[in-house]
Amino acid sequence: MAAEIQPKPQTRTPVLLNKIESSQDVVNTAVIIPKEDGVISVSDDRTIRIWLKRDSGQYWPSIYHTMPASCSCMSFNPETRRLSVGMENGTISVSDNFCSLHSSMGVTYTFLLTHQGKVTVVLFVLEMEWVLSTGQDKNLTWHCSESGTQLGLYRTIAWVSGLQFDVETRHAFVGDHSGQVTILKLEQDSCSLVTTFKGHTGNVTALCWDPAQRVLFSGSSDHSIIMWDIGGRKGTAIELQGHNDKVQGLCYAPHTRQLISCSSDGGIVIWNMDVTRQETPEWLDSDSCQKCEQPFFWNFKQMWDSKKIGLRQHHCRKCGQAVCGKCSAKRSTIPLMGFEFEVRVCDNCHESITDEDRAPTATFHDSKHSIVYMHYEPTTGWLLTSGADKVVKVRQTRPDTLYLIQEDTFMQSIFLGAYMCMKESVFLYSLCLCVCQQLWDMTPVVS
Repeated sequence: MAAEIQPKPQTRTPVLLNKIESSQDVVNTAVIIPKEDGVISVSDDRTIRIWLKRDSGQYWPSIYHTMPASCSCMSFNPETRRLSVGMENGTISVSDNFCSLHSSMGVTYTFLLTHQGKVTVVLFVLEMEWVLSTGQDKNLTWHCSESGTQLGLYRTIAWVSGLQFDVETRHAFVGDHSGQVTILKLEQDSCSLVTTFKGHTGNVTALCWDPAQRVLFSGSSDHSIIMWDIGGRKGTAIELQGHNDKVQGLCYAPHTRQLISCSSDGGIVIWNMDVTRQETPEWLDSDSCQKCEQPFFWNFKQMWDSKKIGLRQHHCRKCGQAVCGKCSAKRSTIPLMGFEFEVRVCDNCHESITDEDRAPTATFHDSKHSIVYMHYEPTTGWLLTSGADKVVKVRQTRPDTLYLIQEDTFMQSIFLGAYMCMKESVFLYSLCLCVCQQLWDMTPVVS
């Protein structure tokens, strides 16, 4: 059945707003501070830094703290300003109301000894007052953030590199280096295994949970992304193939219904998730080509009977049939199946794919540095990436917001001009105010 054509995704390139280049070491995690025009970063050099934007337009370190060990991960809650930092020595530092962002005094830390090795992920859950963490010791632990008491522990089969939590159901989503995603039901002092997913051939490197759509995204070192439909309860798994290297980060933009992914080669892909996507078919097994019936090279009996040399087996990415190279010589993109790059298809499927079916559902962008971590702030549409080059970059992904920023700057210039005219002439001052009113009325409001 032909797929229904949906609206095309946004194609505008994310605009680079600023760069932070003063870090002494690789920034392992960095987050945008909402409404503060600032960035918090943690690094291998044992430092926590708060970068605030100055009048010059550049970010400068306003607060600087040195921790007992290298900082490997971080979780920041903007409502309570609670900062949880995981370190190489297995300790988590929890600080309440992490400064007023204008002073480095008065910060108190609570240290939790949670793991025997490096802390890989830390997550603060405000509604539960829990601090969830995973480490290279293959343990998932959750502590009470107020008392520091350990509430529970779960042993994973491999060390964890991805962790998400759903407050409504108390489900923890755990992605590990075996390629498996585990769903756990956490209680105050115990947990139970719900189910496991296995779809990646490489390590799970990133997880992203959308509580509204009840969808889990997982990224892997096998360059792929899988969308697991948890809420649909049908076991649907949609693959997204658009990266040439290990997927390093996943963020979901609910306002535009877009998935943002990045890879270690610097690639950023913005996926339009407001389309009806299709599952990729399972690959069929056969001893001969399911198109021309030529034997494959392990089918000795048919090779002997037909006096023909066996052929190598391939699979059509659209129908899943086992085919030979001659019957699958053509290539095509299949965006609604997640194949944004050209892949092998059989001759029959190639003829059935129309130009509309090949319409891309993702846009590709180059961050120009090897990405280590990515963070998206939905209220502003800002996208932050930290790289192996010790540089943090902030981009604007929503052109409507950028337009309002430009409009706001323009309006400020007009008002400044009106103030200057007031000193020279009352008439010019009144004229500028009239122009400002007209421009204000014409400015579109973006929800």
